[in-house]
Amino acid sequence: MKSFLKYLLATVIGVFIVNIFMLIICMVMFISSVSLISFAGSKSVTVTDNSILKLSFSDPIPDRASDNPLENLNIMSLSMNKQTGLNKILKYIEQAGKDDRIKGIYLDLTEIKSNFGALATIDEIRDALLKFKESGKFIYSYSNLGYDQKSYYLATVADSIFVNPETPLLLTGMSANVSFYKDLLKKIGVEPEVIRVGKFKSAVEPFLQDHMSDANREQVQTYLNSLWGNIIKGISENRDIPVEKITRLTNEFQVYPAGEFVKEGFFDGTLYEYEMLRKLNAACGIPDSTQLSMITLDKYQRAVLPTINLGKDKIAVIYAQGDIGFQQSATSIGPELAQTIHKAREDKNIKAIVLRVNSPGGSALTSDIIWKEVQLAAQEKPLIASMGNVAASGGYYISCAADTIVADPTTLTGSIGIFGLLFSGEKLIKDKLGINSDVVKTNDHSDFGGGYPLPIPISDRPMTAYERNVMQNYINRGYDTFLDRVSQGRHMTKEEVNEIAQGRVWTGEDALKIGLVDVLGGLNDAIQIAAAKAGLTEYQITELPTERNPLEDILSNLTETVKAKIVKEELGDFYDIYRSQKELLKINGMVARIPYDLSFN
Repeated sequence: MKSFLKYLLATVIGVFIVNIFMLIICMVMFISSVSLISFAGSKSVTVTDNSILKLSFSDPIPDRASDNPLENLNIMSLSMNKQTGLNKILKYIEQAGKDDRIKGIYLDLTEIKSNFGALATIDEIRDALLKFKESGKFIYSYSNLGYDQKSYYLATVADSIFVNPETPLLLTGMSANVSFYKDLLKKIGVEPEVIRVGKFKSAVEPFLQDHMSDANREQVQTYLNSLWGNIIKGISENRDIPVEKITRLTNEFQVYPAGEFVKEGFFDGTLYEYEMLRKLNAACGIPDSTQLSMITLDKYQRAVLPTINLGKDKIAVIYAQGDIGFQQSATSIGPELAQTIHKAREDKNIKAIVLRVNSPGGSALTSDIIWKEVQLAAQEKPLIASMGNVAASGGYYISCAADTIVADPTTLTGSIGIFGLLFSGEKLIKDKLGINSDVVKTNDHSDFGGGYPLPIPISDRPMTAYERNVMQNYINRGYDTFLDRVSQGRHMTKEEVNEIAQGRVWTGEDALKIGLVDVLGGLNDAIQIAAAKAGLTEYQITELPTERNPLEDILSNLTETVKAKIVKEELGDFYDIYRSQKELLKINGMVARIPYDLSFN
């Protein structure tokens, strides 16, 4: 008894200490965040004449960045890693083109981070930079640490590209790596229970197989070829280098020195950073001895810019980014998005809606709730879907009722299919952990899906043949509903949709050919289409959903945010894999989601 009380007391004290520690961390983060907010809001920025706008994209680029400072707070250093949304990047590049104080743009590029390969994001920034060049101002690109393939692709819009003499360019092409957990699950005694529709619906393959199915390999190979083809086409056009030469150098897999790439036309010269700064001085027409006025995008946003009143008519840009689940946040989509669309539909000052979708999908139920509001809104006012890096499965589901669907050539879309996922852990629980269970139930299937409070949803028994048949019929109905939604929105027969569905992922370029999208372009293109359909020449852009007050967000989500930040700091590059699998496993019911998170080198 004495030992029991000792251990009990130790446990209570331990829990108390941990909670006190978490409270202290939260208080420190809260105070720091308030201070950061106050500091950021109070510090003014002045743009001087002969300034250069410096663009660097080392931080992840969401479509719309959160104003919540905790989203960008380094938990270890309590420092701010400021993220800038694509919406702001496009806006201020356009502004810089009109600003007489800005003489040009300096691209400081090494790598570019964003979800699902970032290719559509890069395309939209490239288009904005190409329009900036129409102002007659210069764009120079430089990298001290070397370009990766994606950053070089963006750099090719520059008038001139320079690089440190000792940093080669390695062209390898594009690959996709998928991890499989079949053998791991077998070793620990867990059996996946999967019900799906569509031979290409491969989101569950990592749990069932140890390699890609032939159908999945076919679709991945197809869209990789399409994505890489767009990249080398862009490089070829902007650098005047034949596609054949790019392909040859890629296949040779040679780590050539930077000077060799200068000869081949990929770079305009090799420079050390101080020499690059001299070149920028010359471009601005100022002596080398004069200090260069360089302003970052973050500071340029805070500069005092002219306010333009464009009247009361509005175009609402509604952002749908992240996994589709049951809770709305800056990085996830919930049923609340349907309410946002509903309010925009009823707002008489909002004359058109642009639904910006950057989502791999998720809950089929939530997708259908949002789809209905999209359909109703499209019946009353122009509604344009703008697809980002990915708008697949549930992301396509919520887009298909739009008047017009706009996608980037590199957007991953389609994946029209449904699946259900359950894990049976009978062997794990009984044989390996030595836990036995017994059940009392009122009906034959009262214990269906029941199980143990483990980190993943594990049932204590496998499905019966009858239960599997019931669930298969349920999934089949969900797939039929998905086909029906697409059929209505795209004015195709269900049979025609089924031919291009089956869970297959398409690039925007290929989706245009088969009728899943209408126009190739970016967010700005979608806004222009919306304005034209609404007959607007002057209008304001209003961005929705309206973000909560940052301090309100901090107070309501403080503990969860702290935990997420700690996990993210510890896992580093593996965090996205952890997060995507966690999101997949916690979704109940039917799932409409792209196969998996893919990253491209």
